[in-house]
Amino acid sequence: MTNEREENSALATLRKYFGYESFRPGQAELINAILEGRDVLGVMPTGSGKSVCYQIPSLLLHGITIVISPLISLMRDQVDGANEIGIPAAFINTTQTPDEQQQVFDAANAGKVKLLYVAPERLETARFRAFATHADIALFAVDEAHCVSQWGQDFRSSYLAIGEFIDSLPDRPTVAAFTATATERVRRDIVNLLGLRNPLVMVTGFDRTNLYFDMLKLNTREKANWIAHYVAEHADESGIVYCATRKETEALAQTLNIMVPQLRKAQGSQMEDGPIAAAYHGGMPANVRERAQRDFVTDTVPLVVATNAFGMGIDKSNVRYVIHHNMPESIEAYYQEAGRAGRDGEPSRCTLLWNESDIVTRRRLLDMADRNERLTPEEQEVVRRSKRQLLDAMIGYCRTTDCLHDYMTRYFGESNGTERSADGHCIGGCVNCESTFETVDVSAVARAISMCVHDLGQHYGMGKVVQVLRGSKAQDLANRGLDAAPTYGRLSEVNEAKIRDVLNQMVADGFLVVSEGRLPLVQFGPRAAETVAPTFRYEIKKSERKSKSRSSGGDAKSTKLSAGERAAAGLGANTGVDAELFEHLRALRMQIAREIGKPPYIVFSDRALRDMAERHPHTSKEFLEVNGVGANKLERYGKRFMEVIRIFDNAS
Repeated sequence: MTNEREENSALATLRKYFGYESFRPGQAELINAILEGRDVLGVMPTGSGKSVCYQIPSLLLHGITIVISPLISLMRDQVDGANEIGIPAAFINTTQTPDEQQQVFDAANAGKVKLLYVAPERLETARFRAFATHADIALFAVDEAHCVSQWGQDFRSSYLAIGEFIDSLPDRPTVAAFTATATERVRRDIVNLLGLRNPLVMVTGFDRTNLYFDMLKLNTREKANWIAHYVAEHADESGIVYCATRKETEALAQTLNIMVPQLRKAQGSQMEDGPIAAAYHGGMPANVRERAQRDFVTDTVPLVVATNAFGMGIDKSNVRYVIHHNMPESIEAYYQEAGRAGRDGEPSRCTLLWNESDIVTRRRLLDMADRNERLTPEEQEVVRRSKRQLLDAMIGYCRTTDCLHDYMTRYFGESNGTERSADGHCIGGCVNCESTFETVDVSAVARAISMCVHDLGQHYGMGKVVQVLRGSKAQDLANRGLDAAPTYGRLSEVNEAKIRDVLNQMVADGFLVVSEGRLPLVQFGPRAAETVAPTFRYEIKKSERKSKSRSSGGDAKSTKLSAGERAAAGLGANTGVDAELFEHLRALRMQIAREIGKPPYIVFSDRALRDMAERHPHTSKEFLEVNGVGANKLERYGKRFMEVIRIFDNAS
């Protein structure tokens, strides 16, 4: 009876504050566990509603909920979003004066704040510890929880202090951890390092069915031109372009601000004055970064060109495309960065541009990375090897001919995680499912690699396998007797990069596996026996490809999802949406956003506006039926939006 009552209370709260009729997968289970006082770990894709899982309990539990948020620049938007739907929220960070911080502490102690956002570094200050010791803390939520793990792509040493802080509290609150990206190893680290007690671990699936994954191998000099054409063709959409280095970020933003207006003018299109792209990277002064982010989230500029310093936990829901100018360092990083597209569930596109020099750059950046002073030299070497494995998996993604949705979900441990349409294509869509490829036969190289792994007894790492096959004269090989292996020198005429590429692809395709531990070993995978069959044939992708249904080559025009493709993907073609009314509603949203000084998506998401443009609500009851409209949004904005709809309908 208690569980049923809590579930009904949670659902009623969801409807009242968020305007949704039902929970998304995993939300109800996580919320109910929290309300019962059980620790949880939620691994949920970006845009799947992780924040709902602690925001609803914050309204139903006693006291306050502390939320650990990794970046100060995000807290204001997170707090604004909560306050907009009627959840009293505040933050404590270094942008406030001591008096302003004390006002927040006083409000929290008086029960006027239900959600309190803080950065992990704040937990180490005496003032916050004094507050927490006497505060009524019901729930402690850790956002971006993968940052606690040295095996994750965003490891932050400040996260290691969270578990100790929780243990120091006189009354331990329920602890809830959330992340969008966590392999099994990272999940174990989160549980152990945060000290989660018998947690409910909920992994809701990694597939993002509203995202179309595209990939292009382009020379470096061709990338800017491709991106400029794409941005020009999608001038009414918001996007992010990620670059590997700060220098590339600034150069590309400058190029786009010159090229895109020229392209739009040549197309006969009108554009508002002002920059198209804002640059963002960690080397900029804080006020410049904050201005770039604010201009982007308020739709003052449609595009931000950034390093990976931008975007963790960004709440902007109407990002329609994410383009990677360079190959990221890991599948985790790519999944998280690309996943910033389409947080509102609307169809969006993720395009990866890469070439061989990207691989060289990534390996160089990995070798130059700052060392973690908390780790011993031996532990640092283990981490470096682990990150090299992460990079190898990313290289495998670039080279695979498999479905890109499949590759990604399989990487995170889901063997059947991709939804498919009747014709066998992935629901979200990807270029590999829609293309045929030029391939190169590497059967002999693959067979030699497999034989070498056998010769070495599966007891050596990738470096030694490559050295043996290449016939290295290194003294270490001779000392170990590896120069006597039957496959020693078997591939002496094949360059090292090609052997590594084939080996990495064999790992990605299940012929080989790389073990965990201090010394990662190359061992046989489930498909290893296939390599000794007389009929064994193995091919890897060349850069050229031929589309089955539409070109995704350098033609930026072809990259926009058509209504037919949206419908085929099960995403809805918006056939019932009045496009003209939608634009009127967007204009009103922008006007209100400027009046209140908040990002447009804080007012309403694109999905909510499309639902309005389809439903044409004229009464409060009808307006509450719109996706994402709760009581607070109805009270604040309902009258103005319904007036626009009424005028539009009368004029029609």
